[in-house]
This record gives sequence, C-alpha cells and structure tokens, in this order.
Amino acid sequence: MNALTMKLERSSRSPLYLQIYQNIVGEIRRGNLAEGEKLPSKRELSAHLGVSLNTIETAYEMLSVEGYVEPKPKSGFYVRRVDRLPETGEAPSGAVWQKREPERTYRYSLATNRVDTSAFPYATWAKLVKEIVYHNEELLNHGDRRGDEPLRAAIAKYLHEYRGVRCTPDQVVVGAGMEYLLGLVCGLFGERPVFAFENPCYDKFCRVIENSGGICRFADVDREGMSPRSLAQTGASVAYLTPSHQFPLGVTMPIGRRMELLAWANSALQRYLIEDDYDSEFRYGSRPIPAMQGLDHSGRVLYISTFSRSLAPSMRIAYMVLPPELLRRYEQRYRPYSATVSRFEQHTLCRFMEDGHLGRHLGRMRNRYRVRLERILAQLEQAPFRGVCSVSGESAGLHFLLRVKNGMTERELIDSAAQQGVLVRGLGEYYLDSGATNREPTLVIGYAGLADGDVPQAFACLARAWFTREKST
Repeated sequence: MNALTMKLERSSRSPLYLQIYQNIVGEIRRGNLAEGEKLPSKRELSAHLGVSLNTIETAYEMLSVEGYVEPKPKSGFYVRRVDRLPETGEAPSGAVWQKREPERTYRYSLATNRVDTSAFPYATWAKLVKEIVYHNEELLNHGDRRGDEPLRAAIAKYLHEYRGVRCTPDQVVVGAGMEYLLGLVCGLFGERPVFAFENPCYDKFCRVIENSGGICRFADVDREGMSPRSLAQTGASVAYLTPSHQFPLGVTMPIGRRMELLAWANSALQRYLIEDDYDSEFRYGSRPIPAMQGLDHSGRVLYISTFSRSLAPSMRIAYMVLPPELLRRYEQRYRPYSATVSRFEQHTLCRFMEDGHLGRHLGRMRNRYRVRLERILAQLEQAPFRGVCSVSGESAGLHFLLRVKNGMTERELIDSAAQQGVLVRGLGEYYLDSGATNREPTLVIGYAGLADGDVPQAFACLARAWFTREKST
C-alpha cells in the first residue's frame, strides 16, 4: 500500500499524530485493513498527508506499542490480527438484550409510587446531617448488621406508640429497601417456600420472592381482605398481607378476618403471616387501625414497613420486626452480613424521630394529602365526571379506585389519558392470576405526587380524554 487517505482537522485540539493513529485503528477494526497488509512507508504517508515525518513516526510507534501493527526490520509495518469488535450501538451476534424505548413523558402523574417532595423538611434534615457527620467520626466504621441500636430502639418505640406493635429493639432489622429485606425473609423459610399473595397486589414483591427462590401463589381478596378459604387452597406456608389498607383495592381488614388469618397461621407448624404496613400513617376518616402484629401472641406475624411513603422513596430505609423464632434463624443465616444503610443516615433518622420531627412531619403531610384528596373529589363531583365516575378506598393511604362508566374499556381509558399527558394505571395491571375479568373499568389513582395547583388542569385533561369526541394529542 502506497497511501492512506484520511481527513485531518488541523484546527482541532487533537494533535495530528493522534488523529492519524485513530484513523488507522478505525480502518483495522472495521476490517478495511486486513491482517498482513503493509502500511505505507513513513515517508510516503508523510508526503501524501502533508505532515512531518516525526508526526507519522509517532503515530506508527503508538500502533506498534498497542499491537495493531508489527514492525519488520528493513521491510515496513504490517497489520496484525485484531478481532473485530461491535461498533457502538451494535449488538454482538446472538445478543438477547434490546434497546429500550425512551420512556414517555407526562405532564401529570397519578401513579402510586410518588410522594410530595416539596414538603420535605430539608432544613431540619440538613441540620441534623451536619451535626451527625461532624460529631460522630466513629460512624465511619462498621455498625450492627441489623442496624444501629439507637435507630432500632427509636423504631420500636414509634411502632408501639403509633401502631400498637409489641417488640424489642433486638427484633428490629433495618435494611436498604423492602426488596432487600424480603430477599432475606425468603431465606428464613427453607428451600422453595410457598408464599400466598393477595390478588390483586403489587407484583414487584412477588418477583423478589421468586428471584430469591420462593414460589408465589395467589389468594383472592374480598370486601374484608384476603379470603381464608382462598388462602387454604394455595397450599402456602406464608401469607403476605396488607391488612391496614389493602393495595390496590383499599380494603381495611376487620378484626374478625384478622383473627381468622391468625388462626390459620396457628393451625400448623411453620406457618407465618407477613404484615406489610406500607402507608398506615395516612388515614383520614378515623383513627389509625392498630397493626395486626399486636394481636399475635404466638410469634406468627412478621411486620414489615418502610419510610418511603412517610419521608422519601430515595432514602431506601425499610425495617422489619421478626418474631422470636425467625429472629433466631436470621441470626444463624445472616451472621456474616453487614448493614446496608449508611450509619450516618441511620443516626440522622434516629435524631429526626427522637426529637419529634417525624411525628410533626406526618401530621403536616396528613393535612396536606387530605386537602388534596378533597380537591380531587370535588373535581369528580362536577360535570362531566358526575354520575359517570365512582370512588372507593379513599379513606386511607395515598390512592383510591376510580370506576368510569362511559363505554370505554380500561385500556382505552389509560391510553386516552396518556394522549392528554396524564399517567394513570388500571386495576387490571395488579391482578396476577384469575379475577381480572368481569370487572368495571377501574383506575388506580395515586395523588401524592400531584401538586395542589395541578389538580384542576390534570382533571380537565382527563375530562377531554374521556368525555369528548375529539381528543388532541
């Protein structure tokens, strides 16, 4: 080969020798310069490109050092074998991954996984963080794998006072999110344990259990919560419940049903209930319902919750209360494990709770969410929603069910709302087994992440989506 033609940017900050090197590397990788092919001599390429001989020598030296070419004395530089790599964005042969489509953006979100971050007590939290960081250098070392004792004690006290949970700090385990803790929980029940989940439910936790080696089956939910008859048919040894506010139906389990399920757990060895108390802090029509765990006198209820709804999802601080036998198994199985939540965050949260900030924050958030819910319900009492839409499950939590009788299917309601820039979810998405058929079109409306000032505009968009013939995109 006597010449290599390439475009050189002489005004570029990249030196000419580097541009020449990169051009030749590209030709080799693309297979345009084959193995054994001779490169132009340094003098020939210098004259052809109009650059100095030193520039070519530097580029060739880089190619030689990195193994792209092999210098042969008194002969020249020859291309070495270099296996071709995929170009950027090109999938290797047989690759199974697919390029993700960009997620659709929405003007208004009525999803259930959001909270109102505008009301977070930033100044108070920042002040506590600063005090903890500057006066506790020992927190740089490892702490208790269950979470530091002061935070576990604060959680135990909070649960006793606000949720009626009976436990000691030793029974509390702190972890980086519900998913992490549930992965640990699955390992406490032996090989391939069978879990019964409510149907409908939040399917992410089912996947966590399956990924951890468990088997998931589903028990129907009626007007009082998980059906004991349906639970018995699953053959499960562990039942996963949301008794204070069933997700997504919003059912509050009465005392009679709670006692039935506790009787189920006590009727055979190695049966347990997992009580997910995910949003019990938010109740608007009555006082909070005490946790089911407080009724348990046989150590058959594992209580689990998180600070994601009460503070912020990104904190990734969850906790569980293990009954004595499961605590013993936990200590045996997970003794080598380390804590998964930063000790600085643990002690900041501990101070936040001990100084009364959490209680005051929850009080403010209850009032804020109550007012927002009232504004939304007022919108639904106006035309064109009035007489066509009905609401249930609004007395607690941060979501409610909205049934729409306008002749559209659930999928059509969701898609037409999306065309107007509003994200809503359908109830059918949460059914993981039978039970999704023969229902009225129903939407799961989460309102925690919707700003108060956006309520009228968001529901005006829904009115256009569902009740006008011409829907602009």
